[in-house]
Amino acid sequence: MKRTSVSLILAVLFLFITQVLTAQVLISAKDFTAEKKKDKTMVVIDANTADNYAKSHVIGAVNVPHKELYTEDKIEGLIQSPQNLAAYFGKKGISNTSNIVIYDDGSNKYSCRVYWVLDYLGAENLRILHKDMDKWKAARVPLTRNKTAAKAATFTANVNSAIIATAADVLGCSANCVLVDSRHFSEYDGTSEKPVSAGHIKGAINVEYKEFLDDKGAFKSADELKAVAEKHGLTSGKTIILYCQTSVRATPSFVALKEILGYPNVKVYDGAYNEWEAQGNAMEK
Repeated sequence: MKRTSVSLILAVLFLFITQVLTAQVLISAKDFTAEKKKDKTMVVIDANTADNYAKSHVIGAVNVPHKELYTEDKIEGLIQSPQNLAAYFGKKGISNTSNIVIYDDGSNKYSCRVYWVLDYLGAENLRILHKDMDKWKAARVPLTRNKTAAKAATFTANVNSAIIATAADVLGCSANCVLVDSRHFSEYDGTSEKPVSAGHIKGAINVEYKEFLDDKGAFKSADELKAVAEKHGLTSGKTIILYCQTSVRATPSFVALKEILGYPNVKVYDGAYNEWEAQGNAMEK
């Protein structure tokens, strides 16, 4: 009887916590529109390409294409130093204390990538505009083609090293640690021709990031996310290291596990497949 009561309490507590976390990280189009009218200091980030931004974007949004955050290293997708990134965001009118809302083309890949980079830099108030075009239309989110003139701000980086993994961390991932390949299965098993893939990092399991999204590209409910995670053996007591080709597709999985489900030890291997292969480390199919 006591065990049943404890289990019930824990289940209710988990549901409450995940609902709170979901409310914190995701904002609906309706709530976004209402809050934006009241909070004139809100910083809205359009994480799409410059071309897509030019076609149409939320009024007042600044454009932060994810590719502008990377080094010019031959290994594609490595983020710049915290100092350089802080300067970049400052020029965009974004500070580490800004009330920031990020959106993209509906894939959640780019908004989550920018979210993760800002989280890594220690931005204090981050949310993702939950993308569902039907709800956007219903909420009448105001759009424009006019570029936003950003007023420079000061971004002070406070690096959150707990959410980034290195190649050494991947090599050391063994007991109670799960390495997750967030790419499509054809890339994971080495049969993909575009992009060409030699397989996956040895020991990694495959959980494509799309498993955490519904058919409209929006995040599934907390209960559904938990079911997906546990189906693959991903539980809150484990350290989870995520990667893909360039760590763009790994970030929706990060948001699902870390921010919505509240798993405490979730990291993104920023070097990803590209760095691992370039270093000549072990791969398998």
